Amino acid sequence: MNRVILFVLDSVGIGALPDSEKFGDIGVNTLGNIAKSTDDFKIPNLRKLGIGNIDGVDYIEAAPSPIGAYGRSLEASNGKDTTTGHWEIAGLYIEQPFKTYPDGFPKYIIDEFEAKTGRKVLCNKPASGTVVLDELGEEHMKTGNPIVYTSADSVFQIAAHEDVIPLDELYRMCQIARDMLMGDDQVARVIARPFIGEPGNFQRTSNRRDYSIKPFQKTVLDYAKEAGLKVKAVGKIVDIYDGEGITDDVHTKDNMDGVDQTLNYMKADFEGILFTNLVDFDAKFGHRRDVAGYRNAIEEVDARLPELMGAMKANDLMIILADHGNDPAYKGTDHTREYIPLLIFGEQVKAGTNIGTRKTFADVAATVSDILGISSTPYGTSFKNEILK
Repeated sequence: MNRVILFVLDSVGIGALPDSEKFGDIGVNTLGNIAKSTDDFKIPNLRKLGIGNIDGVDYIEAAPSPIGAYGRSLEASNGKDTTTGHWEIAGLYIEQPFKTYPDGFPKYIIDEFEAKTGRKVLCNKPASGTVVLDELGEEHMKTGNPIVYTSADSVFQIAAHEDVIPLDELYRMCQIARDMLMGDDQVARVIARPFIGEPGNFQRTSNRRDYSIKPFQKTVLDYAKEAGLKVKAVGKIVDIYDGEGITDDVHTKDNMDGVDQTLNYMKADFEGILFTNLVDFDAKFGHRRDVAGYRNAIEEVDARLPELMGAMKANDLMIILADHGNDPAYKGTDHTREYIPLLIFGEQVKAGTNIGTRKTFADVAATVSDILGISSTPYGTSFKNEILK
């Protein structure tokens, strides 16, 4: 096999981890609570792949003869955020959680940011990205002051109307914040959150950009690139790794665009890794606690899985997975610490193979390294021999 497709359904966790209560998450189950919210959950293709056959997934009917291999994974790292999850998938172990600011950013950080950008700051507290626009969007338009907020994640987010602060200026401000927030004040990501519209009808746009810190060690992406293979990134993948190990990338407007861009890359003749993130589950529905919207989004992607599977070449392997949970039926707006699904498909995959419960997301990286014949990271155990014919 010479090409691996990693297809991340961002935040589609499948049940609480044994240590989830330590992270404030009791009884969480993103996919489970979505499934239980309706009598007509239309995910026939995920079912065919074996999602209902995964250990512990007793809320979705199991397929009698799944066409894929399947399993689930614990998260070994100390966290439940985007960066932690994706870095572990790529073979890193994060022992020290990224710093968060539950009371907003201290005065010295805001003072320095205002001095360097020449603009005063609105908000400076943990907030929902849509609620904060309703609260402060109009004032922002009147004053030109950016809306700075955080969340339960390690993020410094800057929201600005595209007609008030042009994108180039917003991105420049984000880079200023990124350069500032290192060392003792480090955050995992600085995020540009541009929006458009009028008071009462604001909408965030697809011009979001994430400014991440660089991984502290080489990942499977780096090893693939060093071996002369392609690493093509779809969606926010390039931002999560700050471009490290990536050879080609494309940002996306929404989940459907993410599927389209994945298909475009799949049509090309290359060897290596294709890494996609579909962020709408998390950003549009999980954090907003929108169960119905989340369910519809999963059904929409499920309906397009036959296109993806049909575009696969004989030497392709696809792994459908997640990076954490974000239970839309749970309290608050934070991510939730959950098992992630592992659904593996390809002509050379032994259908119906249960790879059980993996101890770390890094098993994915180890498997990718094993399949592509490249150097591996120190963490993770390959399941290549379990899944291939």
